[in-house]
Formats: sequence, structure tokens, C-alpha cells
Amino acid sequence: MPATKRPRTADTAPNGAVSDARLRAWWWQRQGLDGSLRGKTPADVLELAGWARSVGGVGPYLTLFARAGTSREAADASVAKLEIHELPAARGCTYVLPASDFALGLAVGGPFGDADTKTAAKLGVTEKEIAKLCDAVLLALGKDALDPEAIRAATGKAARNLGDEGKRKGMITTLPLALGRLQSSGDIRRVPVGGRLDQQRYKYVRWTPNPLAKSNLSDTEALTELGRRFFRWVGPATMKEFQGFAGIGVKAAKDIVAPLQLEPAADESDRLLLPDDAKVFRACVPTTEPRYALVSCIDAIAAARRDVSMLVDEKDRATVEKLTFGERPGGGLIDLTANAILDRGRLIGLWEFDSEAGEVVWIAFDAVAKKAKQLRAAVDETEAFVRDQLGDARSFSLDSPKSRKPKLDAMRRLA
Repeated sequence: MPATKRPRTADTAPNGAVSDARLRAWWWQRQGLDGSLRGKTPADVLELAGWARSVGGVGPYLTLFARAGTSREAADASVAKLEIHELPAARGCTYVLPASDFALGLAVGGPFGDADTKTAAKLGVTEKEIAKLCDAVLLALGKDALDPEAIRAATGKAARNLGDEGKRKGMITTLPLALGRLQSSGDIRRVPVGGRLDQQRYKYVRWTPNPLAKSNLSDTEALTELGRRFFRWVGPATMKEFQGFAGIGVKAAKDIVAPLQLEPAADESDRLLLPDDAKVFRACVPTTEPRYALVSCIDAIAAARRDVSMLVDEKDRATVEKLTFGERPGGGLIDLTANAILDRGRLIGLWEFDSEAGEVVWIAFDAVAKKAKQLRAAVDETEAFVRDQLGDARSFSLDSPKSRKPKLDAMRRLA
């Protein structure tokens, strides 16, 4: 894409690309971690900062709390009122979305919804059998939400066990195939047991009206709208980062974003912005005042782009690479291996919650930040939120106080 020549500034790298510090400050502000979303509703936060990745942990709660100070009770109330909802969206992965994006999320996630169909076919499950089971599930579901066992009982012989071979392939019965397909099509939705987002036990209910009923978006148009949101939430971003988020190839991505008329952040930069954002970005003056936030390891500021590296100062890079806590070497520069402490978009530390002690265990790379009263206040605020409202800070469904102990011990030694 052609770029208009612009004079270099203090925030421009020698080759004309935008400096990492300026990018971090912009992402911090655009993600609402600068306090600009304080007091906003959960739906507002997810519209403005982006969908919250959900993997059975506290990620969505921390997303809302870090930006708007949202209590767990307020977040759960929004879920109950269907102002926000967890559903399969980009790449078929689960996110918590605002109601305004339910149809879009289902539209972009739909093509990924039948990922298990090939495996099922090898086990002798036909398309006709799945369709018949879907009809039986819809017939079984009324106004009241049912758990999988109740649905299995209500559908009778329509759902069947796939035996030892199915167990080896991770597909014990045919029921999950139907539930997954019906969720992707918007015909049913799952209701978290107890109303909480940080667990993976669900009941299911008919979704009336179906969010897709009034959607006229083609598959390509839906992905273009996804691109519009992606570059609004985490631009300047690269095409490769968008491809990863959307789960599409190089050529498809170029065609999909063409209507957006994206502009480069600087002359030599491969990072792109929406035209309106580009004007604001170039005029933005990053604050020099420290401001701290504790976010989850799957927070959108890094996870949406699958790039922690850009949040790390060069002087901290070796330290961050070592802090993979048993993951592959250097893995911490792609995905966070612990929850993050940020200062104006820069990764300055890591944290986890010790549920037995009821405290946040944390380390900071920056000597000045480590002593800052504002950072201590941010830690205390998050600690109280997790301890008093969440009870624990599991990053994903299989995370537990026991599995987290080696990481906590390592952090205490480093601190």
C-alpha cells in the first residue's frame, strides 16, 4: 500500500518505522487500559477494546476489571441478561462478545464449527445421522436449559456411544457433534452453570431469536467486518497477525481487508491502521506518567496479535525469554506464560495468584516500578478482586493451585 512521506519524529525509528515505545503506548490507550473505559458497561468494553478470549479461566473477568473496574457480580449479571455472551467466534475459538457482535461472531466462527466431522466420519458417523441428532436436540430443548446428560436422555437412540475407538480419538458419543453444530448455527446457546465464566460446565437452551436470523453478511463480508474490528482494537497490526486471528490464508486476507483501505503507520512500517485511526495515531502524544495494570495471560493487548515481543523493552528481553516456566525456550515472546503487569503498554512484570495464601505473587523487571506506590496499589486492587470476588485466578480450565505451585515458587525466588 502506498504511504505518504512524513517527517521523522522522536517516536520514529531510524528506518522510518514507528518505535516500539510509541506502539505500546497507543495499544495501551486503544485497549482502554489508560483508565478511559472506567465505569463502562461490560458490553461497552468488549465493543471498544475487543472480544475477550475465554478458555475456562478468569481471563474475561480480568479483561473487564483491568479496564472498567467491573465487579464479578456485574459481569455475571451482563451474561445473565445476554448483554454479553460466550460463543464460538474467530477461528471457531470461544470468546466473550457483546450482543452487538453475536451475529458476526457466529458468522466468522461457523466455517470452523465442523472441525470434528472428519474424525466422526472415520468412526462411521454420517452427515444424515448428525442432522437427525440435531433435530432431536432441538426438539428436546424448550424454555429450560438442560445439561448434556438430560439432553442425551431426551434424545434417546439419536445419540450413540462411539466405543473404544471413539474414546481413543477423544469422541466418546455423537452428542457433542450436534451441540457444537447447533451452537455455531446460533440455534442453541450454552448457559454457564452457576452463571460464572471461569469454568466449563454448561447447560443448553434454544436461542430465540437466532442471532443470525437477520444477518445478511456473506462469509467474505463477515470477515471484512472482523478485520475492521481487529485493526480498530489492536492496530497498528500486520497482515500476518490478522491472518492468525481470523484463521485465514495470505491471499484471502488481502482480499478481505481491501475495502478497509488500511494505511501504514509510517513509511517503512508493515503495521496497518484504519484511515481514521491513522490520523489520530500520528497526532497522539504518549503520556510520560507511569500507569500500571495487571492483566491476564490471554489479554487482547498481546493475545489478539500473538506477539508479546512488541511489549518488551530490549533491556528486558533476555529476562522475559528465561521466564517461560517450563515452556519451550523463547515461548514467552509469543504467548505470555504468566499473567502480565504493564506500564503504558510495556511488559514490566509477571504475576500469579496463590489461593492458599490469598495473595498475588509478582515480580517486576523495572527497578523504579518495583518501588512505585502506584504499582503496589494496582497489585493490591487486583489481589482484593481475585481473593474476594473470584476466589482464584485460573488462567484456563486445567489450571489449578497445585499445577501453579512451581511457577509461584519460581516467582518468589526471583522476587
